[in-house]
Amino acid sequence: MMDAVLTHILLDLDGTLVDSAPGILGSLRRAFDEVGADYDPATLDERLLGPPLYDSLPPIVGVETAAAVMPVYRRIYSEEGGLDASTPYPGVEDLLRALSGAGVVMALATSKAEHAARKILANQGWTDLFTEIVGDTRDAQRPTKAAVVGEALRLLGHPSGADAPLMVGDRSHDVVGSRAHGLDCHGAGWGYAQPGELVEAGALAVHASAADLQAALLS
Repeated sequence: MMDAVLTHILLDLDGTLVDSAPGILGSLRRAFDEVGADYDPATLDERLLGPPLYDSLPPIVGVETAAAVMPVYRRIYSEEGGLDASTPYPGVEDLLRALSGAGVVMALATSKAEHAARKILANQGWTDLFTEIVGDTRDAQRPTKAAVVGEALRLLGHPSGADAPLMVGDRSHDVVGSRAHGLDCHGAGWGYAQPGELVEAGALAVHASAADLQAALLS
């Protein structure tokens, strides 16, 4: 239960609002196949998701291989159905409508490329629910979650005090990035975090479902 009335919230996208793993990882595997690069299938899993792939992929496959694969991945993901494969998690539609109905100002804060995030929101009919939509730029000028959160706060007019936003995300990067700006983060326990990851990072609470989160935020 919230101790104060919630007025602003920042929401992650992948692993929080939508399950985008099939589209991302499927496109990534196809990109590896297209460029003829070897990879261990066991390493291309949900652990990659959260930070930008241009950060999470090189430590797994090497800098040169990642540099060859990433442009092909972006084409496949954007043009061959990967982007459209994102599906809302159970209860997320109700959560967003309830927050909007309660007058909560919502901003999307995702490390996904902003143009791709906007398309996903549009596909779900959610665009009008968000006051601001912030993601990484095409030239990677917001490479950390802290940079994304900072831009979202700037666009919102830096609400503070009782109006300071709460962050909701599914990975440790969401917790760390929001804490960099003095914000608390609730964990989306249904997302891509490894067991214990969100608690260890310092999430204020971790919720098993969107319905549980809705109850905690609006009760």
